Amino acid sequence: MVKNSFISVTFHEKKKENSGSVEFQVLSFTNKIQRLTSHLELHRKDYLSQRGLRKVLEKRQRLLSYLSKKNRVRYKELISQLNIRESKNR
Repeated sequence: MVKNSFISVTFHEKKKENSGSVEFQVLSFTNKIQRLTSHLELHRKDYLSQRGLRKVLEKRQRLLSYLSKKNRVRYKELISQLNIRESKNR
């Protein structure tokens, strides 16, 4: 968790001017996923949050697949920095 917060700080410093980039969006979705996951550990029967988590995961997956098709080097760099597993669909 500490590693990801450090990465998010460095990304936010680099990407303040470009908040629409795919990397920034994936980073914000990753932070949101971490928050929802920690929330669901406490509240297991919060089905609306579970649904929201699934929607955010799907959005992040779509962005990652778009990035992998457009620029494979940036994709590999991003998943290694954020410690995300590579998609099985590749």
